[in-house]
Amino acid sequence: MYDCIIIGGGPAGLNAALVLGRARRSVALIDSNKPRNAVTHASHGFITRDGVSPSEFRSVAAEELSSYPSIDQLQAEVVTIEKTELGFVVEESLGHYYQAKKLVLATGVNEIFPEIEGFYSFYGKSLFVCPYCDGWEHRDQPLVIVSESSHVFHYVKMIYNWSKDLVVCTNGHALLNDEETEKLVSKGIKIMEQPLASFEGVNGQLEKVRFEDGTEIERSGGFVMSKKLIPNLQLVENLGCNTEESGTLKTDEFGRTSVKGLYAAGDASYVNPSQLIFAAADGSKIATGINMDLTEEEF
Repeated sequence: MYDCIIIGGGPAGLNAALVLGRARRSVALIDSNKPRNAVTHASHGFITRDGVSPSEFRSVAAEELSSYPSIDQLQAEVVTIEKTELGFVVEESLGHYYQAKKLVLATGVNEIFPEIEGFYSFYGKSLFVCPYCDGWEHRDQPLVIVSESSHVFHYVKMIYNWSKDLVVCTNGHALLNDEETEKLVSKGIKIMEQPLASFEGVNGQLEKVRFEDGTEIERSGGFVMSKKLIPNLQLVENLGCNTEESGTLKTDEFGRTSVKGLYAAGDASYVNPSQLIFAAADGSKIATGINMDLTEEEF
């Protein structure tokens, strides 16, 4: 019987494990080793870790956690979670079962992108989502911005801080009103609403964007706004958790869900901002909430 099982070994889960381990709590950190940011060459915006690769970040974290004997790091795919009188029982794909008084869901989200040929050849190399993470490396370059969202105007204004050479593509959608269009054009930003056909280039380096009408534009990189972020909550659907309109789990300030003993950390409890440092901080905060609850129950 562990004090806590953490499902998901991203920054939220890792930091939650660290804080709980240091609080002398027994922890099972279960991760399937399928990080969402695996395609990214480097992560930015985390002080002392700026530019770290996702694999290095996880490797350093695993080594740090290994110095706490109460933390077990397990690589496995969780298939079921059941609520019991004592807490939770977790089953993983190899048929092993684990029990805990508390459970943290730190499984992140899935991003849904516009279906454009070649996108995944450039994603994480020269096409990105977050300008705070990758804008600096592409400052002053000729960039494409692709969005099918009504939030495209705000997205473009933000990216304009890093580069003034922008082409906005809405992939067949009329998303900008007259005032927004006039404002962008006045800044020298080109707007192309026709459907996109493909991204083209070599070895992950974007060179041009091709449209279905045969038009081509040369670009060296860009940002593609995800159509939707879907929290990975399938494992707890049977528990009847309350959710927000965004699809995330409804939680209090310490990650407590509507199911007693179940907590959510990182992107499972909020969608934006989806950054390494925010997720790690959230994991730390949720861990202090869990330790407080265990202390009150045991003391």
